[in-house]
Amino acid sequence: MKVMFYVQHLLGIGHLVRASRVACALVSDGHAVTMVTGGIAVDGFPPAQIANVRLPALRSADDSFSGLADEHGREADDGYLADRKNALINAFDEIEPDCLIVEAFPFARRQMRFELLPLLDHVKAMPPGRRPMVVSSIRDILQPKSAKRDLATARLVQDYFDLVLVHGDGRFATLDETFSAARLILDKTAYTGMVAPDEAEPAAADRYDVIVSAGGGAVGENLLCTSLAARELTSLSTARWLIVTGPNLPDEAVLRLQSSASENVEIVRFRPDLATLLRQARVSVSQAGYNTVADVLRAQCASVLVPFAAHGEQEQTIRATRLEAAGLAISIRSHDLSPEGLARAIDAACGQDREYPASLLLDGAAATAGILRERNEAFKRDRSA
Repeated sequence: MKVMFYVQHLLGIGHLVRASRVACALVSDGHAVTMVTGGIAVDGFPPAQIANVRLPALRSADDSFSGLADEHGREADDGYLADRKNALINAFDEIEPDCLIVEAFPFARRQMRFELLPLLDHVKAMPPGRRPMVVSSIRDILQPKSAKRDLATARLVQDYFDLVLVHGDGRFATLDETFSAARLILDKTAYTGMVAPDEAEPAAADRYDVIVSAGGGAVGENLLCTSLAARELTSLSTARWLIVTGPNLPDEAVLRLQSSASENVEIVRFRPDLATLLRQARVSVSQAGYNTVADVLRAQCASVLVPFAAHGEQEQTIRATRLEAAGLAISIRSHDLSPEGLARAIDAACGQDREYPASLLLDGAAATAGILRERNEAFKRDRSA
């Protein structure tokens, strides 16, 4: 099966990381995958074994997603957006996929309607015998929207999509809890389990006791600085600390962190083996994005979560609150973050008696490959009937 996988990251890199994990599982299952990416280039994503078509880059103009900018921070004008739309449709025509996966849309990434709706109309106009299966790939917890907005999203699913893959375990979170129109697309919805890293990854040569990470880094400076200030107040002040800033933290912020770090603190922008390092760590300090939480659940290490909650964002807070209620993490609201409070949370997390559900589904990437293979066979049979 030829798969075209569209993914657009605007602020962090979580969407790109999750999509890359799914794409690798599809390749391992024998599918030919091309990822079509439209964000700022990130080294290592997608991995080298995945074919990649890069659209002219777009990013969020700020952390409130108020507009779109090019890779140099300039406002993306109508001509730039038209070039992207045409490049996307041309890529689709060249790939000729049997399956088109669209990451996040229409549940999120409404900023990309200028190119995704024309693409979906292009697909819909194809002869039935040539039209690919169209799939939406979404995380388990969405940013809650109004009932009117959810209804509009459900109608787009009904009009354009054959399947919605929810990358979560329905026993932890169900789509209807953060998407009020879930009942309208129930027949098109399938849960894959969480897209966590491969359990069989080898142990890392390095070992750190405390790992502080900030996802892509664009909105993580306060967490990183507070973690450094909290270090001396914890019982792990002499242990080895690793600070992973993320590729999008500004250079001047990295320099500020480096100037305040002690000998037993290592500061890096990125570690491709972060998920493996977490398995050997005593505690993780991070935001509560999907991928970081998936990494922590696979690693089963102690966890302190400081969810990103600016501009009304609720998704990470919902996830962190649920994990804390399950006894699997300690959560601190971002407006309550202080060195003293974070130090107490780190020590408390290290002493927490955690019981991870043995049946929690974390192999969502491999499950996605199986679901798509099965659904595509049914789709082809229906198409030829």
